[in-house]
Amino acid sequence: MSSSAENLRSKIESQSALIGVIGLGYVGLPLIDAFFKAGFKCLGFDVDPAKVDALNAGQSYIAHISNEMVQQWVEQEKLEATGDMQRLGEPDAILICVPTPLTESRDPDLKYVVQTTEAIAQAARPGQLVVLESTTYPGTTRDVLVPVLESSGLEIGQDLFVAYSPEREDPGNEKFVAATIPKVVGGYDEPSRDLANALYGKAVTKTVPVDSCEVAEACKILENTYRSVNIAMANELKILFDKIGIDVWEVIDAAKTKPFGFQAFYPGPGLGGHCIPIDPFYLSWVARKHEIPTKFIELAGEINTSMPLYVVHKVSEALNAQGKPILGSRIGILGVAYKKDVDDPRESPSFKLLELLGERGAELSYSDPHIPRLPRMRSFDVPEMESSEMTADYLAGLDCALIATDHTAFDYDFLVQHSQLVVDTRNATKQVTEGRHKIWKA
Repeated sequence: MSSSAENLRSKIESQSALIGVIGLGYVGLPLIDAFFKAGFKCLGFDVDPAKVDALNAGQSYIAHISNEMVQQWVEQEKLEATGDMQRLGEPDAILICVPTPLTESRDPDLKYVVQTTEAIAQAARPGQLVVLESTTYPGTTRDVLVPVLESSGLEIGQDLFVAYSPEREDPGNEKFVAATIPKVVGGYDEPSRDLANALYGKAVTKTVPVDSCEVAEACKILENTYRSVNIAMANELKILFDKIGIDVWEVIDAAKTKPFGFQAFYPGPGLGGHCIPIDPFYLSWVARKHEIPTKFIELAGEINTSMPLYVVHKVSEALNAQGKPILGSRIGILGVAYKKDVDDPRESPSFKLLELLGERGAELSYSDPHIPRLPRMRSFDVPEMESSEMTADYLAGLDCALIATDHTAFDYDFLVQHSQLVVDTRNATKQVTEGRHKIWKA
């Protein structure tokens, strides 16, 4: 073991290592909390000055990270946030949690990863560990990060250590927090893997070391492609069963009573979040490079991305039954977060629904207690809008209330009672008994 590795391991074991986290969002902040609880100090980096200022003032901007948590970090001098990338030489371990979106042609867009790695290379010093957590395709760490980091003049595996450990977050699920979710760890080489494994072993209940960065990268892709494919099947069955008059939700409820060999996946208006809508396309991109067809995975992606258009078709049918076109109809989207009870709008199908309905001339509004104002999105062009309170007057003024996200905060009996028409993409009105003639399933 090199002297740099020995020095870093000593700092990890004594919990004196400074942890740098780049990207202070839905992945970065839970990581900071896990390392805070393990007794480490963190230096957070973000290009958004509003996030930096908020954290240094003890304020959170993510619902499941409370102000009290952030205040603890700051008051105990365990967190400082900064936008100064020249300070990347200070941390002993640097965890990269930046976005990895797709281009318009659905190819991997690694510009944020590359820019971040270039900034690290400019400030790098012997005895640092760099771990990529952002979801990406197998080979990214070795083929993209390492060449950039080598430009620092430091030798990987001797002076500078590199690993990949995929983020695993389930926002809104209190059962799983960063410290309790097993952490897969793959290294560029054995010393890098062992150091990364030792580091995460201090902050999470279980680590899963694997043979290489590529295995860890592929693990994350597998996890999310598995979900994508199964959700696509549920979506396709929803369309089929609707045609033959069968309630897909009742079918799934019946099937999941089987205690073996079946896991329930549910249909919806499309896929959202930062992983499932994106990861399968990363895998199919790699496959194309190797001239391997991935028809199954690509078909699942096509089905899932087509669901917003299917929902718009069902809205059109529902309005048509009342003698109304989409053009000029007042349509309220209920829920713009990508999943229930969270404030995370990333890749939410609600934005595509807003786009499609807007193109058809609908007068649009939305209601979401978790997202008071529509954020600007990289991939969608939607108008500036603020959430409407779901009052009786608001609902009565709509030609169609479209349930896109089934937040617990919504009172579905009240919603149906005061609406003229409800299109439900989430089976949220399952328990509603009065006014079911108003409800269309989509």
